[in-house]
Amino acid sequence: MITRRATFSSSHRYWLPELSPEQNEARFGACGIAPGHGHNYELIVAMGGGLDADGMVLNLSEVKHAIRSQVSAQLDFRCLNEVWPEFDLSRPEGRLPTTEALGQAIWTRLAPLIPLVGLRLYEQANLWVDLLPPAASSSAPAPSTPNLAAPMEAFLSIRTHFAAAHRLARPELSQSENEAIYGKCARPHGHGHNYLLDVTVRGRVDPRTGMVCDLAALQQLVDDLVVEPFDHTFLNKDVAHFATTVPTAENIALHIADLLSAPIAGLGASLHKVRLQESPNNAAEVFAEVPQLEMRPAALEALAAV
Repeated sequence: MITRRATFSSSHRYWLPELSPEQNEARFGACGIAPGHGHNYELIVAMGGGLDADGMVLNLSEVKHAIRSQVSAQLDFRCLNEVWPEFDLSRPEGRLPTTEALGQAIWTRLAPLIPLVGLRLYEQANLWVDLLPPAASSSAPAPSTPNLAAPMEAFLSIRTHFAAAHRLARPELSQSENEAIYGKCARPHGHGHNYLLDVTVRGRVDPRTGMVCDLAALQQLVDDLVVEPFDHTFLNKDVAHFATTVPTAENIALHIADLLSAPIAGLGASLHKVRLQESPNNAAEVFAEVPQLEMRPAALEALAAV
């Protein structure tokens, strides 16, 4: 498997002609303000295959040309609402140029040219989407090109942060026994971290809004249920759950998943994964869905590593 990275800068606006100005403002907020706003997009493409006689999976010059000609040259310094027919909202099948919808549109253009196994598109550092080939059924191979006329799933991720202190210790053990298990983390007065939290949801991309779910509502849920209750607290004392549960990174991530799963389902999506980074060296990941939807983890790992 190999990956290729590309960048482009584009603007977009969220505004549906069938809604009133008041409805658009309530639905999309600042994202609907004319004439729109821009992002520096980062695209990561993962490709798979065997090595050829030249020791390559693919000729990277050809890959670079395909991405440039089909994506970056067409989108760079352009307004997404105007550049591709998928985003022409005067058409019944037109959709908003969200991160999810843009990722799908890029996939349809690249899939005939290169053997895609995964695609990640960053709209900004704290918002990105992952796309994978549809899982093959027992009777037919998976198509390499998604049909945008049919519902398609995407993995949408948001990133946020909070600062909190904790102490790792089991109350039934002595201080020396806790230090033998948790080391310095068992010291009586605790210590703090600046936690990075990634929340990934899975869902079908709406054929008109281009969204897996209401992004503003998702961000508000995470703020209300996690960031505000956890930020600038001593987790053992200020969050009731951790009065009886050791607040390791694993247990914090599990609790966050429990808090978010049902509310995210209420938005029409499924909580897929919670990743909690405690420090540059430590992170915990909790997959909320079992089984993991034949995710081909290697493809996502390759995308995340770039």
